[in-house]
Amino acid sequence: MSEKLTLTNSDRLYKEAWELIPGAVAGIRRPYNFVPGEYPIYLTSAKGGRIIDVDGNEYIDMLCAYGPIIVGHREEEIDNAVIKQIQEKGFCMSLVQEAQNELAQKLIDIIPCCEKAFFMKTGSDATTAAIRVARGYTDRTKILRSGYHGWHDWCVEVKGGIPEKFYEDVFEFKYNDLEGAEKLFKQHGSDLAAVIITPFGHPLGYAVQYPKPGFLEGLKELCEKNGTVLIFDEIRTGFRLSLGGAQELFNVTPDLAVFGKAIANGYPLSVVVGKKEIMNVLEQKVFISSTFFPNSLDQVAALANINFLEKYKVLDVIAKRGKIFGKKIEKILQDCGIPCSFSGAPWMPFITFDKDDQGLYKKRRKAFYTEIIRRKVFLQPYHHGYIAFRHTDEDMDYVANMIAESLEAVKKQI
Repeated sequence: MSEKLTLTNSDRLYKEAWELIPGAVAGIRRPYNFVPGEYPIYLTSAKGGRIIDVDGNEYIDMLCAYGPIIVGHREEEIDNAVIKQIQEKGFCMSLVQEAQNELAQKLIDIIPCCEKAFFMKTGSDATTAAIRVARGYTDRTKILRSGYHGWHDWCVEVKGGIPEKFYEDVFEFKYNDLEGAEKLFKQHGSDLAAVIITPFGHPLGYAVQYPKPGFLEGLKELCEKNGTVLIFDEIRTGFRLSLGGAQELFNVTPDLAVFGKAIANGYPLSVVVGKKEIMNVLEQKVFISSTFFPNSLDQVAALANINFLEKYKVLDVIAKRGKIFGKKIEKILQDCGIPCSFSGAPWMPFITFDKDDQGLYKKRRKAFYTEIIRRKVFLQPYHHGYIAFRHTDEDMDYVANMIAESLEAVKKQI
């Protein structure tokens, strides 16, 4: 087993935070979502494709802040556009600034379903707004969902503090299970306002999945026959699988879609986009408002980011690098003799361990992610990784080699 990292300052700050913040840190960033005692809890800086923790350990960042970092940390062209906006114009005003119109037009130009756009801040903002828009447009109540869609009452996995009536009209089906969706349509079709789905399957803790032939097309057909709004949750796939999202890549256009994460390379921005006739319920019938939704900084960042993606053909570079990386990892896993799987290439690499009756997969998972963090590769046991533009070929080769070393260490331990 490799040597444990020094995490003295992380541990000190974590202990201090327990007296200040419920749970010390929020949600999925809590230590039990990694390997407690092995991963840092506090970071101090980031640049390009790397992060540094408060104890001075430097890692190749393969989690990319759970997806927003598409180019790299502290990307000058993007940050400088934001700094210029702060210094020359300001960003928090009683009315909107023209960056709103410019960004909306940009999205209309590149996203297949986008005829109008409505800007917000987080993925959960956008998915919940899309559900409200669909219900307002159809005058129906029930929702079908597949995938993770945020922390709001209608969709959050942990039900503490939420009355059942807030989610009793939401029904779940598994990704790639068109038959399961058809059954739910037969039961609830006349009152189904929307189907919301992640068009590229990335269930928590499980292998990443491509859509089976006809799956997305079948969902669209079901929605069209039943007058139901089809919503693609492109929070993770947007500006990563292609500029126009998974809908462009898979050539299936939904009625509405939500984008976030990589749209602004780390700045907090999300957007609901879709057909005019549906989006127009936001004019009067459906009310959504926030003091901070119109702030221009994140819109300026998104414009600079999208321009950067186009200028440097960023998504082509990432896809090429991801394909090469994926082939290396598949070969490593074939040779290692451990029951595990690789998925998500070329955009969302993920190593999962095959379940067994004895529960050895849990021990292998813990051991592997312990070994990989000790080798300064930052990944997460229950969440796929990402590849950023600023990850170099040398970075990817190092990560592949460290995965091989870590699997060898697991084989010796278990």
